[in-house]
Amino acid sequence: MILLRTHIGSTLRAARIEQERTLRDVARAARVSLGYLSEVERGQKEASSELLNAICIALGLQLSAVFSDVAIGLASHESVTLTVVDAA
Repeated sequence: MILLRTHIGSTLRAARIEQERTLRDVARAARVSLGYLSEVERGQKEASSELLNAICIALGLQLSAVFSDVAIGLASHESVTLTVVDAA
């Protein structure tokens, strides 16, 4: 099963690492606890829209860009459903 929170967390973590920032730094800037941010990044917590927005602001990202990246990741993991048609 594909979990939205897993893809959101991965996207946020990738952005943080690309910026060479620590969890502590981003958590402080977003005004959330370090532990909670860690759980969001690992896909263990579903963050509210307000929290996601705060994290995006702390990372200098647009929330819409994060959702776009997440949508692309989800689409790549969705399985194709085939329908078998009886030709007889």
